[in-house]
Amino acid sequence: MPSLKEIKGRIASVNSTRKITSAMKMVASSKLHHAQVAIQNMLPYETMLEHILKSFLAAEADSQTIYDQERPVHRVALVVFSSNSSLCGGFNANIIKRMQHIVDEYREQGIDGIEVYPVGRKVFEKAKKLGYDVQGEFSALADKPNVRQCIDIAMELGEKFRTGRIDKVELVYHHFKSAGSQVLTRKTFLPIDIAEELERDHERDLTSIAATKESQEYLKRNRKKKKVNAQGEEVPPLNDNFIVEPDMDSVLSQLIPKLAHLMLYTALLDSVASEHAARMVAMQTATDNADELLRQLNLQYNKSRQQAITSELLDIVGGSVNN
Repeated sequence: MPSLKEIKGRIASVNSTRKITSAMKMVASSKLHHAQVAIQNMLPYETMLEHILKSFLAAEADSQTIYDQERPVHRVALVVFSSNSSLCGGFNANIIKRMQHIVDEYREQGIDGIEVYPVGRKVFEKAKKLGYDVQGEFSALADKPNVRQCIDIAMELGEKFRTGRIDKVELVYHHFKSAGSQVLTRKTFLPIDIAEELERDHERDLTSIAATKESQEYLKRNRKKKKVNAQGEEVPPLNDNFIVEPDMDSVLSQLIPKLAHLMLYTALLDSVASEHAARMVAMQTATDNADELLRQLNLQYNKSRQQAITSELLDIVGGSVNN
């Protein structure tokens, strides 16, 4: 059995660790709040862009651009989002495992031309170690999301797709649903599937529908519905009868790249919020475990102390009897 001094030293050590985990939990909670605000500020633009694209596709479903045309896959690019630091549970481990699984899946299909765009130091270091074809380092984005840099990455990927150097681009990230739920997501970035993209994230846009022929009837039914903004004020509905100049394909060729920029930036914000949520949960769990360990150590300390006092009393009583 450990001595009282050893137990007391361990109690002090666990108590010190608990203070650290508790502080890290509060910091992660504060950062998560800022990440949620960033997502919330982006949603109005996302909603309006989706509505415009739905309207265009409902008016002319046959419109196509080079960015939504599928072709045989020979080269693939993966944009993988992780964090720069650890202590966030299985957040990074899950992302790295999914990346390795996807790479193995493509190699089994005979596709060896796989490029990796790592956003986050953890996935960058792992991809380098595994010998993947890493296309730069974007670790700064994991700490400070920057829409301009996201657009640069999206434009680079779009140019490679347009010129045929890449046939498919996928995003691998955690989708933030709530502080206690982050869903590991694998999504096709290019070619853009408009119907799939507009159906995503229903918890953010409950009125979202597929951009197919059925959306024509949807627009007719909802054209006269009144809308209310965040302040409860009635706002005029968006006129879905657009006059398109110079032509539909030219407008879509501008809007679809903007949608691609939005997809990449949204994935980054989702990943950042998921990281802070995962770290907050992990640190809360660590703090709870420390509390339980302290309870057990204090109980053990009190028992050992009481046993030592009892032993000393018995020695005193035994000595007095002998005298």
